[in-house]
Amino acid sequence: MDLDQYSELFSGYTELRVQQNTRRTVALLNGDVVNNTSSVRGGASARVWDRGMWGFASGADTSTEAIRSVVDTASRNASYLAGRAPKELGPLQHEAVRSDDVFGVPGGRWSSAEVVDFLKTLDAAIAERHPGLQARELALLGLDMEKHLLTSEGSASDSLIPRTNLLIRLSLVHDGVPFRLADIHGGFGQGMDALASIEAIGEAIDQQVEHLQRKAEGVYASAGAQACVLDAELAGILAHEAIGHTTEADLVLGGSIAGGLVGEQVASPLVSLTDFANTALGRRCPVPVYVDDEGTPSRDVPIIVDGVLEGFMHNKETALRLGCAPTGNARAFTFSDEPLVRMRNTSFLPGSSKLEEMIASVDEGYYLMRSSNGQADATSEFMFGVVLGYEIKDGRLGKAIRDTTISGVAFDVLKTVSMVSDDMVWQSAGMCGKKQPIPVGMGGPAIKCTLYIGGQ
Repeated sequence: MDLDQYSELFSGYTELRVQQNTRRTVALLNGDVVNNTSSVRGGASARVWDRGMWGFASGADTSTEAIRSVVDTASRNASYLAGRAPKELGPLQHEAVRSDDVFGVPGGRWSSAEVVDFLKTLDAAIAERHPGLQARELALLGLDMEKHLLTSEGSASDSLIPRTNLLIRLSLVHDGVPFRLADIHGGFGQGMDALASIEAIGEAIDQQVEHLQRKAEGVYASAGAQACVLDAELAGILAHEAIGHTTEADLVLGGSIAGGLVGEQVASPLVSLTDFANTALGRRCPVPVYVDDEGTPSRDVPIIVDGVLEGFMHNKETALRLGCAPTGNARAFTFSDEPLVRMRNTSFLPGSSKLEEMIASVDEGYYLMRSSNGQADATSEFMFGVVLGYEIKDGRLGKAIRDTTISGVAFDVLKTVSMVSDDMVWQSAGMCGKKQPIPVGMGGPAIKCTLYIGGQ
């Protein structure tokens, strides 16, 4: 979509964005279709900066006249606010860039019929291979985010970032008690382009069923401070929720604990953490962002380097307020959302240890693999649910554990890290809920640390 025709409407710093989100959900329960929905939400928005104040306007109509009206309304809103409470912060920094990052696949999106056929075939295979399951829940979740952006400073961007995830939740009953365990596949791409082969998914389901059976026969964890090996998925959630949010510059300005820690040792020297823009260690990230929603070229943000807190993620306004350069972290979920400082792909960096060595080094503790949910606050204090894990006794995996929680203060926990694995695993289905949902990538290596684990 060519937005250059509207540049004559820009009287001051202005961002014009036309966006469309296409979503699809198809779900089966024990072979029956229980959800088959699709939606398209699109429109145009404009944001104008005037003497330290933002004016914003949006509308679902993308006709020429409607877009002109949106730009005019945003300009008038900015002028009104600036006339009553100017902040006089000065001009925003900018770096003009033109980018075309459209990642649709030649085959396009699956039809509803193709999705249903795929899920029914997979469900029938699960039922045949694992007849002891009480319930099989399968869902294919698709989200395509298409954006067109033009700024008064000369930046222009066209992007289409697709994501497809396959959620599989399996349940069984053991001694009259129900147990269930979910796994999720896929990530960047559309349809089968985002998923592994049916054979690979089948092997993963076999492992999922084995974990579920062992969990049903498992034990409760012993409460208290414990030596734990966090698998990559849990380590990624820790990186995102407990550390990442404290280093988003808008939250720093709001009083986050990280605000006074730049240059200080906040973690073990083994720990480095980066918010990657689009590529990590030579591979495309789950949510590649090349130009953010303010027209800033996205760059990697080293947050912790060898245990030392290095800096924060910025949009243009926080960069101006804190005397830094914008990092390309301004992101909006829908056309009617204003861009906020958001993570893209946040991860610890790999170390030099093998996962097997890390487990072998623990005399008594836990290997924690999968989380259900979690939360953290601006102090970096966190609590996450754990739905899959195993005891470690004398350096060997023991019985599976039943659902529990882990908690702690992240900056304290990271100081206890004594080993970091040499692999890199991405969790490609993350959605961050800071004021508005948005896709994110989380991941990294496994880490060995000490934290608090809940009991029965």
